[in-house]
Amino acid sequence: MDWHSLYQSRIVTPEEAARRIKSGDRVFLTGNCSVPLKVLNALVEYAPNLKDVEICQALSIGPADYVSEAMAGHLRVNTMFISANIRKAVQEGRADFTPVLLSEFTLLFKNGHLPLDVALVHVSPPDHYGFCSMGVEVGLTKTPAESAKMIIAEVNQRMPRTLGDSFIHVSKLDCIVPVDYDLSEHSMTGGGGQDDTVEKIAGHIAGLIPDGATMQMGIGEIPDAVLKYLYVKKDLGIHSELFSDGVIDLVEAGVLTNARKSIHPGKIIAGFIIGTKRLYQWVDDNPLIELHRTEYINNPFVVAQNDRMVAINSAIEVDLTGQVCADSIGPKLFSGVGGQLDFIYGASRSNGGVPIIALPSTAKEFSRIVTTLKPGAGVVTTRNHVRYVVTEYGVADLYGKTIRQRAQQLINVAHPDFRDKLAYEARQLHWM
Repeated sequence: MDWHSLYQSRIVTPEEAARRIKSGDRVFLTGNCSVPLKVLNALVEYAPNLKDVEICQALSIGPADYVSEAMAGHLRVNTMFISANIRKAVQEGRADFTPVLLSEFTLLFKNGHLPLDVALVHVSPPDHYGFCSMGVEVGLTKTPAESAKMIIAEVNQRMPRTLGDSFIHVSKLDCIVPVDYDLSEHSMTGGGGQDDTVEKIAGHIAGLIPDGATMQMGIGEIPDAVLKYLYVKKDLGIHSELFSDGVIDLVEAGVLTNARKSIHPGKIIAGFIIGTKRLYQWVDDNPLIELHRTEYINNPFVVAQNDRMVAINSAIEVDLTGQVCADSIGPKLFSGVGGQLDFIYGASRSNGGVPIIALPSTAKEFSRIVTTLKPGAGVVTTRNHVRYVVTEYGVADLYGKTIRQRAQQLINVAHPDFRDKLAYEARQLHWM
């Protein structure tokens, strides 16, 4: 049977696809801006007929009816990164959180730690040879899809065809659900009160980035804001778990050429993209861009092969010894490790690498540079891995520094209103 006939024979409605899922199944859900909304909505409608279905995911963007209280006993999420739409469910104990490095997320499924019955994916229409692209989400999806017993795929006319290790043949898709709707959009540009602070932080970070650097940018306002300060740089490149709209203008300005990358020269390399329709149109069939599996993209020993590797990641709080909490507020689970440690460690092992933790000095009326982390706080980046900590007040370089020197450097970049208190508490602990 040729692939065209095979494709037609596997077409089902979203409702028919949802009914292929059985009680007790473990289901992988592709995420970010690639959530397959039609099938997921059908699964929510069908859920009262099911018991104890586990949905494994990382970050997802968009509605999350599948974690509502009505789903209790029917669908339960097990997430490896806590996105905003499921945070309340995790904090209330209605959803589970599994801590894992992003570089190892896909290996949980591949290596059988979490065997998968079903993978829900979202792909582009097939090309002339019957290959669909996984579009805007490749890194976290391709390996779990290949590891599942059954693949249910939404084939969306508006999913861009991204290149790289992004393809899956229609013969691998057990259920095909043709759809035609706009992908979810997410702007990295934030609002509300922190704009001036973010701009100052971004300016300090830009000063640390050398010509010819290869950059990783985590999720959030600060990494995206940095891009605006890089137009004076030369031959920058991207090797990152994700990128967003901000890279387009840098490419068009001739700044982001990828020419001096040590591996994949001339290419933007990432695992997934998050952005707007402008970005989705730009990446479509664009040979400049390759998306690859996260276990490759985030592997610290791959990251380290790029000379002048710059990693930009955020934090909730940093203590005076350099411990970085980025996944919880005290014991209250908030997000996850993501790719922070993967890239911070990879950049630290890079020739000329620049590993950066960036954060505003305050949150509401509290200091985010603290003497000790809150009880129960998770340490994402250890004091042994940290190097640069950047706030709106400057840059603290902690590498090779004693605890006494670290404490003083971090106090210098804390908000002035808290510096005396931090210094007093550091002296009480004999750190200064």
